[in-house]
Amino acid sequence: MKILFCGTAHFALPALKQIVEKWEVLGIITQPDRPRGRGRKIAAPPVKEFALARSVPVYQPKTPGELIQIIEQENLKADLIVVVAYGLFLPARVLAMPPLGCINLHPSLLPAYRGAAPIQRAIMNGDKITGVTTMYLSQEMDAGDIIYQEKTEIPRDFTAGELAEVLAEQGAQLLVKTITDLEQGKAPRQAQDPKQVSYAPPLSKEDERIHWNRDAEGIYNQIRGMNPQPGAYTEFKGRILKVWRSQVVDEEKTGFMPGEVVETDTKRGFVVQTGSGQLLLTEVQPAGRPRMSAAEFLRGYRITTGSQLG
Repeated sequence: MKILFCGTAHFALPALKQIVEKWEVLGIITQPDRPRGRGRKIAAPPVKEFALARSVPVYQPKTPGELIQIIEQENLKADLIVVVAYGLFLPARVLAMPPLGCINLHPSLLPAYRGAAPIQRAIMNGDKITGVTTMYLSQEMDAGDIIYQEKTEIPRDFTAGELAEVLAEQGAQLLVKTITDLEQGKAPRQAQDPKQVSYAPPLSKEDERIHWNRDAEGIYNQIRGMNPQPGAYTEFKGRILKVWRSQVVDEEKTGFMPGEVVETDTKRGFVVQTGSGQLLLTEVQPAGRPRMSAAEFLRGYRITTGSQLG
């Protein structure tokens, strides 16, 4: 079995490691190097770093046409193309190339959460169950026939980053099963139910902003869904304050407006009133500073009961 792998993000690494160990990988297609981090220095995608460390040929086409040209010129005649967190669509001509087709690992239980941010959206919506899906690629986004699915519970305190790690490992194992069964000619195929389709569009700047008139549970889920990227934020004294972790408060004090600081605690953090319920902020990040505990923030900034956020 000869495989061409397309992937870019860290999420793809567990699957790629399994595939490299078990099958012949003709090459790895990944996105071009781009600026990353606070310094905005040009950096290679995680998948490229993995490929170079293992001497696997790596290609970084900038356009669909360039991708086709690379496959043809390099004679990358794969039996199967596997796509995991690549971030770009494969053109129809590429989809038709491998005899066994092109398959994808998607971190949701399709047809739920088609799109770019299924992990974040599941947590932001307060879902308790999610999972991974292997599927055949089609020209419509995440709409191909399902091969296998596997469910997993979302722990109440999980962030998007923590859930991504679990789903990446779970998905890697499911992908191995999928490829094995495709190789043996016994992989199933089930069309998606169009009545059950939902979408997970890319995160916007508005998704990041905390609106304190929302209920405490909703803001709590938003903060989890934005961790570790890009981070939920509010404002304090006209400057951005990112909020990384919080807890819904059981016992509430009354008489406060949304966004108003209800209580400060030098050991735990500070409590903020929402539209319904209160939230204890436990980890924050002032503009231009590293992440810190909310208790540490209290020691360095003038924030008191009655201070206003947002």
